Amino acid sequence: MSIRIAIVDDHPMVVEGIQAILETYDDIEVVGALTSGEEAIAAVDTLNPDVMLLDLNMPGIGGLSATEMILERQPDTRILILSMHDSPEYISTALNHGARGYVLKDVPTEEIRTAIDKVMAGETYLCTGAEGSLKPKISDGREPLTNREQTILLELATGKSNKEVALALDISVRTVETHRKNIKRKLGISSTAGLTRYALEHGVLQGTGRSV
Repeated sequence: MSIRIAIVDDHPMVVEGIQAILETYDDIEVVGALTSGEEAIAAVDTLNPDVMLLDLNMPGIGGLSATEMILERQPDTRILILSMHDSPEYISTALNHGARGYVLKDVPTEEIRTAIDKVMAGETYLCTGAEGSLKPKISDGREPLTNREQTILLELATGKSNKEVALALDISVRTVETHRKNIKRKLGISSTAGLTRYALEHGVLQGTGRSV
């Protein structure tokens, strides 16, 4: 079965170049060549890509915001950020927003293919020389939650079911389930009671006016 790829960059020449490279592989199908974050968000349900190569810096909705919005619609999409910046800050921020990998635009063809294969295998991929930014940690050694994950943790910790959280946030139950799984993995917590205890201990529930 072919790997479905969508490419998003506001420079058409970049999109065309990457598309030409990827189409040389028999097991890759480029299902979309888009030029903005807005187009990517609007088209992700229809295109249903396995992997989306997404430019970091674009006018309008940039790569980071687009990543979060795309994952709200299609949580299983593996997003590889494309960028000219190789600083740890950029890379860590991209991972914290839900990207599965980070690739520099000037890498060799083989590295783009390697990145796709790695994220398809469930791994995180970082461009050469950026491995030190893998799994960014917060002060207690845990991988940090994204803003959306923090919001969902708050909802879950107040006793809401996945369905109730989905209704409150206007997202699908499947999306809530995916976020819940990621929250538990990042925090090393296996139960809802554990999530509630974590939320209480770390002040997540302060100011909500609700008991749990």
